[in-house]
This record gives sequence, C-alpha cells and structure tokens, in this order.
Amino acid sequence: MTSVTDRSAHSAEPASEHTIDIHTTAGKLAELHKRREESLHPVGEAAVDKVHAKGKLTARERIYALLDEGSFVELDALAKHRSTNFGLEKNRPVGDGVVTGYGTIDGRDVCIFSQDATVFGGSLGEVYGEKIVKVQDLAIKTGRPLIGINDGAGARIQEGVVSLGLYSRIFRNNILASGVIPQISLIMGAAAGGHVYSPALTDFVVMVDQTSQMFITGPDVIKTVTGEDVTMEELGGAHTHMAKSGTLHYVASGEQDAFDWVRELLSYLPPNNFTDAPREPAPVPAGPIEENLTDEDLELDTLIPDSPNQPYDMHEVITRILDEDEFLEIQAGYAQNIVVGFGRIDGRPVGIVANQPTHFAGCLDINASEKAARFVRTCDCFNIPIVMLVDVPGFLPGTGQEYNGIIRRGAKLLYAYGEATVPKITVITRKAYGGAYCVMGSKDMGCDVNLAWPTAQIAVMGASGAVGFVYRQKLKEAAEAGEDVDALRLQLQQEYEDTLVNPYIAAERGYVDAVIPPSYTRGYIGTSLRLLERKIAQVPPKKHGNIPL
Repeated sequence: MTSVTDRSAHSAEPASEHTIDIHTTAGKLAELHKRREESLHPVGEAAVDKVHAKGKLTARERIYALLDEGSFVELDALAKHRSTNFGLEKNRPVGDGVVTGYGTIDGRDVCIFSQDATVFGGSLGEVYGEKIVKVQDLAIKTGRPLIGINDGAGARIQEGVVSLGLYSRIFRNNILASGVIPQISLIMGAAAGGHVYSPALTDFVVMVDQTSQMFITGPDVIKTVTGEDVTMEELGGAHTHMAKSGTLHYVASGEQDAFDWVRELLSYLPPNNFTDAPREPAPVPAGPIEENLTDEDLELDTLIPDSPNQPYDMHEVITRILDEDEFLEIQAGYAQNIVVGFGRIDGRPVGIVANQPTHFAGCLDINASEKAARFVRTCDCFNIPIVMLVDVPGFLPGTGQEYNGIIRRGAKLLYAYGEATVPKITVITRKAYGGAYCVMGSKDMGCDVNLAWPTAQIAVMGASGAVGFVYRQKLKEAAEAGEDVDALRLQLQQEYEDTLVNPYIAAERGYVDAVIPPSYTRGYIGTSLRLLERKIAQVPPKKHGNIPL
C-alpha cells in the first residue's frame, strides 16, 4: 500500500540514476522507492501535458482533488499486466491504467478507483479489472461507499476474452453491492462499450459538461450501420444523458464541480445499509408548533394561488420546509414534472419527492414515474425517510404514453413506494386526483403520516371531468330543453367542488391524519420524523419482489 503522505519521498532524486545493489538492505529500500516513483508516473510528461491541455486532471490528481488532503492510501500500485499478445510484453506500465485505494471525504472512509486514459486509452485488461474487483470487494467487506472515476474506452482487445470476464466480475460486484453501500460513478472522459455498464448499475452518475460522453457504440459505428451522422456530444454527452436518457444524476460544469457535488451528496448518505445517514447538529424545537413558526413558515400560507389552474413552483415549498433552505436536487434536468432530492429537517436527512405544477401541471408520466421510483428505492436502501409533496391532477394522457407503457412503467412508482419500509410522510398541498393520488404516497399505500393543507383537493377526478361524467344525462336534457348548459355546468362544478373536492371528506374517513395550516408543515414533519425513528416494519418473507421492469 502507498499513502500520499509518502509523496515527499518521491520528490527525491530517482534511484534509477544510480546503480542499486538489491542484495543489501539499503539497495532493497532504494529499489522500492524507484518502483513507487514509477507507479506515480506510468507515462511520460508529454501525455500528462496533453491531459492538462484539455482542462482535465490525471487519474491520480482526480483522487487527490476529491479526497481529504493526505488521506489516500493506494492499493496494488506496482501491479502490471501479464499479457504477451501482440507485443504487449514490451509495454508494461506500472499500475496497468487504473489507480485504486481508499481514503476519506470529510473524515468518512470511502473506497475509490480512478481510470487512467493515458495508459492504453484506459482500456480494461485482466490486471486492470482485478484491481477494480479487489477494491469493490474491500468496499463491500468494510461497508464503505465506493466511488468510481471513469475515463476509459472499452475492453483491451489484445487481452481477448479475459477482459470480458473481468467486466462481468465488476458488474456482478456492482449488483452485490447494490443496496448495501452507496456506489457513485463520475464520468470524466469518453466511456464506451463495456465501460458504461458499471456506472449504469451504480446509485448515482455524474458527468462533466462538454468533456464527458457515454455510449455503447460510437458515432463511427453508428454511421456505418445505420447511416446516421451524430457527434460524440450529441450521442452521449452530459445533457443528452440528463434530458433524454435519464441515465445521469448531475451535470457538472467542470471536474472540481463534480467532486464538490459528490462530497455534498455523501453528506446525506450512510456508509452502508446497516447504519443511519449522518445528522447535522440541530436544536429540537421546544413547545407547540405554532410557537416556533418563522417568517419562512408563514410565507407558505399565501403560496397557493386562488385559481386551481394557476401553477406555482414547488421548489418554494421544498426550500421552506428544509434546514437552511438547502436542497440537493437529483436529476434536475430530467422529467421536470417531478422533483426529487435530499435535504434535512431538524438535522435529519430526508428524501423529497414532489410534483411540479409548472411542468405538465404536475402530471405523472412515464419518465417522472421511473425517476421517482428509482429515487424512492434509493432512499429505502439507505434508511432515509421519504417526504412526498403532492399536487398531482393525474397521469399524463396521450397515445404516446399508452403505447410506451405508462401502465407498466407507472406501476414502478407504486411498487417502489409500497415496498419501502423507511418512515414515509405525505403532504398534500393541492390536487390529489384518481390513481395518481394512490401513487403519490396515499395512506393505504403505506404512508405513515398523511397531512393535507386546507387547499388540498382530494377526489377521484377534478370537477370539470366529474360533472361531465356524473351529470351527463342532466346536461343533455338541459341542452335539449334550450337551457344555458354552460351556466348549469359551472353551477354543478361548484357544487361538486364544495361537496367533494376538499381535504375534509378524506380527513373524516382517516385517509388524512391532519389538515394543517401550510405554515405548520415543517413542525409537523419534524415531530413525525422523531416519532417514526423507532418504526418497525413487518413484511412477509420473500427472496425478492418482482417489480414491473
């Protein structure tokens, strides 16, 4: 193992410039220093300069930039490939193109690997793969988060099927670690072929704008096979994977921004599934909720527009109920009709899932359902309570949604929420209609505490649709009699709204635990979280469920 605290020793004059007598203790020590120096510089300065000229860091520099200073301990620094095919025995760089080890982030242990695109283009060979598998095993065994810094271009062709075998071992370890330790992937260059599947199996994927790409087959192959002309950035750039494919969780403006985001993300996550997420020191409010209201709390009382069709930004609700207005949004550029991310309430990390009325009126569609389902399952894996903020008029209608599987894919959110055993709290701010009401954290789907604002509209459907269905015959007769159908329709809609479209029918029947002033929301969630700390979930024994993938 090599620690970065040894870097001062490496600055000494290289031992290779002198004759080393390896039969003496001093000679053996000099030989060690020589080999360790080689491991720090596996390629020439020209290759490093080329990396820096692109505005990038080297594999080792990336580790130093992400981890706490002086904390990195390297593993397998002296490893070399064993292949003799196609003249590879004449080129055996130390480290074989990947730097692995462990260190700390904000004092918390993590395991890490960083791929080196200056060595064989970052391609994966046998020893390269074995090094990654070894650090994966260490992370699983010790219960520490695993961070992969990816910058490589597929399998090392010269090493044949052994490269594919190591890919498979890496993928299997990703699967074994899933739900056990947080796995985070940073894409720092062009990741192609087999290099993209491991990140896809991890919990979070980060890319750098304009310098990161991910794709199975590159532009040249696509041009040959399909005739399509596409650039690398269009095919697999950061914005493509954020806005279109949904593979990405954060688009970083630069490498340091990516590292900063990962450090913040880890502050909300536990090291493994047997521990709770770290808490920030926070005073517990004393006295009744109404005596602890802040100006920000009171602003919620005037946030919801009088017109049910007028949108508002759900971020305004989210930031007002979280500590210090801090919200780490996940997949902000994908399926923007739903908002997911992490925050804290009274120092406790929570996962937020919220409909966004400014996009599709907050309707659920295929992408929003899958985005929320994945996030709910991530929170459940790592013991993070889930807070749902609901303003949903239903599922987005259309043949495109139906043909592409909204029934099956929308059911993923139902499954994820119903399966989750962490504390679950729902706040209905406005609309909660039909099947979407069920999906968004309803009481009978296992919600522990269900709250509603007085502006909540809980019903099978909205007034307009309901009147057209319930009073179809009456409206038809009015039209035949020459009456003012529009006026009658408005009257019937008002009667329907007054009778059913409110939170009180649901509260009478126990589907809502409390109807509260919006300004009380943070206080109610805080007390609920304290109550649910000792929640005991009972589920039937099973190997695993069969989520509708």
